[in-house]
Amino acid sequence: MDIKNIVFDLGGVILDVDYQRTIEAFKALGCENFDAHYTQAQQSGVFDDFEVGKIAPETFIESLRNLMPKDPREEQVAAAWNAMLLAWNLEKIDFIRSLKSRYNLYLFSNTNIIHKTHFEKTLREQIGIQPLDDLFIKAYYSHEFGKRKPEPESFQALLNENQLRAEETLFIDDTIQHVEGARKIGIQAIHLVSKSILELGL
Repeated sequence: MDIKNIVFDLGGVILDVDYQRTIEAFKALGCENFDAHYTQAQQSGVFDDFEVGKIAPETFIESLRNLMPKDPREEQVAAAWNAMLLAWNLEKIDFIRSLKSRYNLYLFSNTNIIHKTHFEKTLREQIGIQPLDDLFIKAYYSHEFGKRKPEPESFQALLNENQLRAEETLFIDDTIQHVEGARKIGIQAIHLVSKSILELGL
């Protein structure tokens, strides 16, 4: 069946990310084993809680400070946490815009208020647009949505809210467990590993 709807992940698909930069930034603050708590593939409970809005940013920052012996300032911790977020690519933004006439576009991102505040600021500074939501019929951020990937019920909630059919919907993400979660409810999905969205032929 023809694709009518596309759901995009953000980090690693539209916005380039480098998880190692955050790991290295926390190592510089004294947390030598930050990757034991957080990677692209898995993370400990405090990160999950923050991504679904269960804890405040102050609580999250304090929990990270407790991992480090040097007792860094809050702004140092926030900067290390944001280090993974790289510069925006105008070509990708324009590509998303070009799809709006042919598909119903949505965004579904596992993210948090600290990252969202940062990437909206850099989007405004680098590309001159805000908010990112304007590129989509609706943008779903896990900390606002209260649900996160890869849980199949999170994808089902998105479909239900917008009255979308799974078989007419394409999901694009760079994390395999998220792709597998979408496929469990019948959504077509692409695991974006070595390609850019600009190379998908949409």
